[in-house]
Amino acid sequence: MSAKLRLNVVLCWHMHQPEYRDLLTGQYLQPWTYLHAVKDYTDMAGHLESCPSARAVVNFVPTVLEQIADYHAQIAAFLDGGTPIRDPLLAALGDNSVPVSTQGRMELAQLCRRANEQRVIQRFQPYADLVEIIKTHQQHKIDLDYLNDQFFRDLLVWYHLAWLGETVRRTDVRVQRLMDKSRHFTQDEQILLLRVLCELIGAVPERYRNLAANGQVELSMSPYAHPMLPLLVDFKSAREAIPDIHLPLSSYPGGMDRVRWHIETGLQSFHESFGFKPIGCWPSEGGISDAILPLLSEYGVHWVASGQTVLRNSLERAHRATDNSVWPYRPYRLRDLPLHGFFRDDGLSDAIGFTYSDWGADDAVADLIHRLEHIASQLDAPDQHVVSIIMDGENAWEHFPDNGYHFLTSLYESLSQHPKLHLTTYREFLNDHRHHAAALSSVCAGSWVYGTFSTWIGDADKNRAWEVLTETKRTFDKVMARGDFSEQDRVRLNRQLAICEGSDWFWWFGDYNPIESIKDFSDLYRRHIKNLHHMLGQPAPKNIDVAFGRGGDAEQGGVMRRGGG
Repeated sequence: MSAKLRLNVVLCWHMHQPEYRDLLTGQYLQPWTYLHAVKDYTDMAGHLESCPSARAVVNFVPTVLEQIADYHAQIAAFLDGGTPIRDPLLAALGDNSVPVSTQGRMELAQLCRRANEQRVIQRFQPYADLVEIIKTHQQHKIDLDYLNDQFFRDLLVWYHLAWLGETVRRTDVRVQRLMDKSRHFTQDEQILLLRVLCELIGAVPERYRNLAANGQVELSMSPYAHPMLPLLVDFKSAREAIPDIHLPLSSYPGGMDRVRWHIETGLQSFHESFGFKPIGCWPSEGGISDAILPLLSEYGVHWVASGQTVLRNSLERAHRATDNSVWPYRPYRLRDLPLHGFFRDDGLSDAIGFTYSDWGADDAVADLIHRLEHIASQLDAPDQHVVSIIMDGENAWEHFPDNGYHFLTSLYESLSQHPKLHLTTYREFLNDHRHHAAALSSVCAGSWVYGTFSTWIGDADKNRAWEVLTETKRTFDKVMARGDFSEQDRVRLNRQLAICEGSDWFWWFGDYNPIESIKDFSDLYRRHIKNLHHMLGQPAPKNIDVAFGRGGDAEQGGVMRRGGG
């Protein structure tokens, strides 16, 4: 069947982690960026390289790209000349010494347990045995001092072996030899593994650049530090979807200028990584509003993507019908701008993200294709429509067997060969079908989560975090207005403020999240805020040391699966 008669399908993978560095010291406070780089960013490239007929959109947050470049530079400098690595786990892997203190050994043991118990730890028996020894010691309150240094060296090696991408484990003979040896690793073998990690991390931008050059991948971006743009402009935009939401007392000062900064700096950072300017944008968390769309268009963005419920709310507000068999699958021209909107199919996206990990790979792919075929059967002209499957390109796969290897292999092969489905990108779709877009004169502000901003604002802890940030921005504006800083310092200060403006901190504040995750992100947020005040020569905000949120027993499912590990 001709591509002109097939239903278009776009797989959009969003590569997203917040800034885990303390920008004052360069020290990494969480390892998730490099771990996802050697596992998920590497695997997602490998699957596409193995299936040349496949197509995908891959969206990178600029701060992720900058951290990847920094990790590669740090590891390479250590391997070349012994320059210390400013990440505790990587430094420990490259160092022949093991912490002497009980506290140091306990912290290292805890760090090396942070992996999916069922799919990662239990998969590798030597790793599972090491973790079980740690559990036994802790259960019986036995100091880890009784474990020798070799135990911790083996634990470090296995932690990193387990976090490698499945495509690496299946192809790299150096990794295979280490896994076959299974224990009693030497310092030379630790360094060998560190070299593997360095190669994998350094290759990430180049692999995606090559995939883009051969037309398999369309690369897009999110604003620089992944802020929630509509909320920076106006907190009241949250009331478009939830009229009675409780908001902070005052709006964010200078929000529109900050949106411009994040877009401009994001484009610059993207260009430095890939050598060209993208035409597409996944606004942070799919968060859009009427206020930000003209800005994105002004900076040369041709398409944006958001959530299905945002579209539903927008159509219902305009008193337009929302026939589920048609409306999510049309491209929309937004606000009479040269800007088009695409909206994710929540059911299909969440099936991959949260359901199929417990299915057999072939059954899961068959179910997905059956649902796509059903959508195609409801459309008079399937070639003029597009189904958008948009989700994290990192966090779901550790819940699948073998990091999603079998599922993703089958998914790409099945979709790219299907006679009624056409795997494509948004750029390609617009080149052929721009004239089929429906008009959408206004959008109801919201995100991919529930079509609202309730995940980022409205809760008491989230609002307090916004109030801290708002007061910080007022201090920032006042001090910067004096003109006391060099241009280089102003760049550093703006970047530090941008990190504080990231959406991730607000995501995690709330009692529906596990207390461990809230603590990690609360600590990071408060450190970034305090660092900015230090850079400005100002005292930290009052009560900044009070954590945001008490935590709960949130299930690791639904829309709440996010972040590291």
